[in-house]
Amino acid sequence: MSITAVIVQARMTSTRLPGKVLLPLAGDTVLAHVLTRCRAIPGADVVVCAIPEGEAGQGLAEEARRAGAVVVAGDETDVLARYLKAARVVEADVIMRVTSDCPAIDPAICGAVLDALASSGADYACNNMPRGWPHGLDCEAMTRAALERAAVEAQDPHEREHVTPWLRTNASVKRVTVDGPGGEAQEGRWTLDHPEDYAFFEALFAHLQPLPHIADYAEIAGVVSAHPELAGINARHHAALPLETRA
Repeated sequence: MSITAVIVQARMTSTRLPGKVLLPLAGDTVLAHVLTRCRAIPGADVVVCAIPEGEAGQGLAEEARRAGAVVVAGDETDVLARYLKAARVVEADVIMRVTSDCPAIDPAICGAVLDALASSGADYACNNMPRGWPHGLDCEAMTRAALERAAVEAQDPHEREHVTPWLRTNASVKRVTVDGPGGEAQEGRWTLDHPEDYAFFEALFAHLQPLPHIADYAEIAGVVSAHPELAGINARHHAALPLETRA
């Protein structure tokens, strides 16, 4: 039986907002929101939180397990190797990558990316080539064979640190994308990287029901549209960061 694993990378040493994934948000932690949403992705068999080795990751491990994820510790800087280790531990045939700074990640959109990978016979699928969704709804999926190949052939430190640049650019990799609505949607900033982003999420989640309710893209977009002041909170960081930004 084929196993699909959603692997979420998490660390405590973010340079812009240290410890951001364990910050409280609407009665839970940011990490709990991410992992709970990932567990709701259609087609996902297991959710893994891939953390750096060492004592600094112990708090992450405890919170990840509390949220129902398998925890795998690996190399802190070679995140590609960490992903491959996690995939091997759970014997995954298909891997979805989500970063832990996306507490609004939409399970249905992630499921559509998994479906696109399966139905197209591609090696790699994503929802941001080109970007059509708010930044913070980004996800990627790949076959185990493609991840194994990337781990062998990707040698540049940037490719190792950011996991998928080799898969996103190598001419031999068959890729497919799930288009978003584009327009104003693609200008949204729903990711946690700066203190202003955290303030945005605190304000946003005050308008949403707490877990176990999972607000989807449409619900969140409706709140942001009805309360335009929300987007202004982190507007100065409006320029979208690339998907490979480490969480």
